[in-house]
Amino acid sequence: MADIALEHITKKYGDGFEAVKDLNLDISDGEFMILVGPSGCGKSTALRMVAGLEDITGGELKIGGEVMNDRAPKDRDIAMVFQNYALYPHMTVRENMGFALKLAGAPKQEINDKVTEAARILDLQQHLDRKPANLSGGQRQRVAMGRAIVRNPKAFLMDEPLSNLDAKLRVQMRTEIARIQQRFETTTIYVTHDQTEALTLGDRIAVMRAGVLQQVGAPGELYAHPDNLFVAGFIGSPSMNFLPGEIDGDTLKLPLGDVQMPGSVRQRLSSGPGGGRNGVIVGMRPEDFEDAQLVPDRGRGITFTTNIDVLESMGSEFYVYFNVGTEKVASRELEELANDAGAAELPTQEGSQVTARLEAASRVRQGQDAELWFNAEHIHLFDPENGKTLLGGDGHVDEAPSSPPQGLAGSDDT
Repeated sequence: MADIALEHITKKYGDGFEAVKDLNLDISDGEFMILVGPSGCGKSTALRMVAGLEDITGGELKIGGEVMNDRAPKDRDIAMVFQNYALYPHMTVRENMGFALKLAGAPKQEINDKVTEAARILDLQQHLDRKPANLSGGQRQRVAMGRAIVRNPKAFLMDEPLSNLDAKLRVQMRTEIARIQQRFETTTIYVTHDQTEALTLGDRIAVMRAGVLQQVGAPGELYAHPDNLFVAGFIGSPSMNFLPGEIDGDTLKLPLGDVQMPGSVRQRLSSGPGGGRNGVIVGMRPEDFEDAQLVPDRGRGITFTTNIDVLESMGSEFYVYFNVGTEKVASRELEELANDAGAAELPTQEGSQVTARLEAASRVRQGQDAELWFNAEHIHLFDPENGKTLLGGDGHVDEAPSSPPQGLAGSDDT
């Protein structure tokens, strides 16, 4: 095991395109670090530079304190798990898992012992003599994991390893990967487009956008205290709602109505860079709305009436969608997120659509007016000019979101 340090790492291609720009990231020994972001943000390029599969244009890469810029991949003592499994079709599971050790000249008994142990951990004992073509997608990915485990490397590098699996298998393999990483305590860098994987797997998450690192922190920190509009809009599903707002003393004027800012929000506003600003972008997470009839104490938020356009029953909760008669927030960051999610291709409508997540006990109905409540203590305020948060930290960060968001399906990255 070893720590990994990326110091001012840059990747520029021959045509002048910069895929990664001045990336600084320290990954502790045994840490599970997630690189997450939309397609083309540079996360896979960064991982491939750590692996030695891409040349580093500028900066230094250190593994275990040693500079690795000019080291060949085989000399970096890392194991990589790919999206497409990269198994040899003519070899059995046993041969695939032990192939790297065989190339390294390890004794046959050592290879057999390590493969057998890895197969036991991954529940592959009964498949050791089968070929990859006869395995399911989940089994093939476990074989790829086993091939990495037997090497006992300094670090695991995983490039969207679950994106080829169906939703149920992804959940199962996500749990498997977390269990294996905790068992071996091997330094791990995991690249994904799926924020659910990021929030549930990582010790820390690094959010990237257009080759630039946006924010690094624990899952709960990024969820509760995003540094900018991009992180706020990317982390969480359904994604955060954004509406225009105006600060007037202790009052926040919203299209939904005026709300007195709770003391915790005023304190964070005064400790952050937002002092003296009037026009703001207001962020409201769907899970901070509720059917007002289910809220005994509404003093901490705002109650309003709206017509429910669409209601989706998820069994344990409702997603409701309603329209607010105001201009949509214009922001380059939000446009980029909409393009990545495919929402930019949807027909435009007047006003701004808001999503709320309500308890299953709610009696709201589609097509009818409903009285909803929003918890103003969880409001987010952003600078409309640069997209940065206007709120300072409150000194408390939850370990994880109370309801881990459902992620987006992953896709290949540059």
